[in-house]
Amino acid sequence: MTTETQARPDARFEALVLDFLAYLEFERGLARNTLQAYRTDLLQYGVFLAERSVGAADASAADVSDFLSGLATGNDQPPCSAATIHRKTACLRSFYRHLRREELVDEDPTGKLSPPRRGRKLPHVLSYSEVKKLLSSPRGGEPAALRDRALLEVMYACGLRASEVVGLDVTDVDMQRGFVRAHGKGSKDRIVPLGRQASTAVQRYLASGRPELVGTRHESRLFVNMRGGGLTRQGLYKIIQRHARASGLDGKMSPHTLRHTFATHLLSGGCDLRSVQEMLGHADVSTTQMYTHLSNDEIKQVYFRAHPRATVK
Repeated sequence: MTTETQARPDARFEALVLDFLAYLEFERGLARNTLQAYRTDLLQYGVFLAERSVGAADASAADVSDFLSGLATGNDQPPCSAATIHRKTACLRSFYRHLRREELVDEDPTGKLSPPRRGRKLPHVLSYSEVKKLLSSPRGGEPAALRDRALLEVMYACGLRASEVVGLDVTDVDMQRGFVRAHGKGSKDRIVPLGRQASTAVQRYLASGRPELVGTRHESRLFVNMRGGGLTRQGLYKIIQRHARASGLDGKMSPHTLRHTFATHLLSGGCDLRSVQEMLGHADVSTTQMYTHLSNDEIKQVYFRAHPRATVK
């Protein structure tokens, strides 16, 4: 087998990849960076198949498994991490699902793949005292301060994703019944309760802050920037970073930190896992289970409160 053959996949494979990437871009709307990562992963797989003189339509489950195993062991290169192999497995699955939909293959060789388990890093969570510092950072009655206070209160009260917060319209907040309608992943809406302090902050913002920021503009978004337009994810991140620094908290804190904190504090306070799953909008309860961790100090406190002989001398 020549070096030239080994250097790139065959033309038929490349055509299938281009068609798949076009589908992802124009029908799924995937970002350019994601498309580039998929292209790199698939061309690597195409080289592997070319070295075996196997086409994409003829590849077996054993071929795919050997490809992934080679990545794990490294062969002549450094081995890939479990996270990288997990990503490449997801890419191959998506690729073959597309080929099946287009009736370009009869069998999906990725159907029974079992990628390596990924180690899950526990999220950073604020203590309640840190939350109080953060939420009290926006001071005064200026429009920006009223907005920031309402924004932070809603994020901690409802555990919303960044995209969900900036996507809220004024009509998504029901002040009378005390809930927020969040527009989650996959166009799935859900109702999340809005606590008393968050409701108060939103009412003050709607009464005195937002009207000044919006002015004469017709803007439906609840949270707006200083020019009266809808707040962006970048704008949200900057607001949180500014108040985190002002509160003496980690400057690396992100919008997701408040979501993690929301979930952890609810579970620590006795809320059941299923309810937290619903409020977070998780499709799989196993995603929610990462919030069930407790610190050693919390476990110790629970033990001494609950065990009948823990404090007996």
